[in-house]
Amino acid sequence: MKAMVAHHKLSVPSYDLEQALAARIDSTARKTLGTLVGELFGSYFVADKIGPPEDRKTVSSETFNGFALQMKVHLADIDFARFERELRELVDLRNNLVHHFIEQHDIGSSDGCRGAQEALNKAYSRIDQHLAQLQKWAEDMQNLRQAMAEAIRSQAVKDFVINANSSNSTVNWFAAGIVSALREAFQSLAVDGWAPVAEAGEWITVRYPEQLPAKYGCRSWRQVVHTAPDLELRYFAFDGKRSAFYRLEPNRQTLR
Repeated sequence: MKAMVAHHKLSVPSYDLEQALAARIDSTARKTLGTLVGELFGSYFVADKIGPPEDRKTVSSETFNGFALQMKVHLADIDFARFERELRELVDLRNNLVHHFIEQHDIGSSDGCRGAQEALNKAYSRIDQHLAQLQKWAEDMQNLRQAMAEAIRSQAVKDFVINANSSNSTVNWFAAGIVSALREAFQSLAVDGWAPVAEAGEWITVRYPEQLPAKYGCRSWRQVVHTAPDLELRYFAFDGKRSAFYRLEPNRQTLR
């Protein structure tokens, strides 16, 4: 159940995927059975009716460079109600065993012990039924994740997600991988608020060789900087030589 809660949904900046997933797994590990059931229903398990996706928000491509992923299992209303009721009963069973079992049985007598043993056998049988169902759901999720992973390996998806390059050759410059690399290079190379374009291009070529201007329909690094809406291009003269520099737009200075 913890694995399903941890992996069925994720919203994260593209540069922080591993850290975000690790944090979600760590957070889920500390949740109680009752909390896990509450998160599964309505988020992973949903009633089979048409409605807006959970937590749908209008996120401007100008302010978010990342992605959101959510898997759902649509159940008929009657099945949704039954599964939720059964897992709520499992929570009650767990709480009763942990907190009240000794109070309910006189284990100081033979009859009391036999009654306790019978109750434990029934509880074990019920828990085993729930475990089999949960294992089937977890297996279905794993199969879905594997299918998604195979789809994501396709070049078209890589171009769209990683490079923000669609099949019709349009580029989302706010999310483009080459612009993200330029932002990162700026953090390392900037002096007095400006970074040299040529040096940034060399810096990126060493660290991200797949991020080249030609991939985005540009002839040079200067064209990339000029085209990216959150980068500013300016020329400065040093020792009689005119060179191109760039910076993040003032309201973007904290982006990584």
